[in-house]
Amino acid sequence: MIPNAASTALRPRVAGDREQEILDATLEVLSDVGYDRLTMDAVATRAKASKATLYRRWSNKVSLVIDAVHSTKSVVDVPDTGSLRGDLMAAFCGAGGLAEPQAAATFASVLTAISLDADFAEAFRTQIIEPKTQVSKAIWERARERGELRADLDVELIEPALAGIVLHRLFIMGEQPDAELVSRVIDHIILPAATCGSANPSLPALTRNPNEKEDS
Repeated sequence: MIPNAASTALRPRVAGDREQEILDATLEVLSDVGYDRLTMDAVATRAKASKATLYRRWSNKVSLVIDAVHSTKSVVDVPDTGSLRGDLMAAFCGAGGLAEPQAAATFASVLTAISLDADFAEAFRTQIIEPKTQVSKAIWERARERGELRADLDVELIEPALAGIVLHRLFIMGEQPDAELVSRVIDHIILPAATCGSANPSLPALTRNPNEKEDS
């Protein structure tokens, strides 16, 4: 059975600050050894807690790690800066965004598990990725309503492109994400592909290809 937030909430909480201490210890172990080698024993030892305490609250390491990742997130709000560029920068460079070192490190720690552990992959996608996806979709829908997007744009195709490019540079090229990288990808790839012209006033507007003929 794949754990979810509702089923975890039905289990008794750990008293006082101990629950957050256990979740913090989980993230430390996750960072040290990765998801595959993380065990309930290791977390209990790091948190100076008994395994019984962990199992009263979390049925397995999938639910424990998902809760630990959740504990680092603030309430997810849809940015509303007035422009697609501003909203994307706010989403990716704010709390929990990929430009935040902890977020990138956590994703790196669970990457293998996503491909090898079906239960964890399902929980991670539905409880961690899906809320972010909903925020991203809302950003793009708002941009369409403002008239920023090309009429023929395939939003479903381009919406995950920014995250994909940033993660490619992280995992393939070893480049740690930061606001400067996010800004470059937005200004040189996302906005030129998605909008009618440059949405960053510091960059030159897109011009027609000189070899392209005008419609008669």
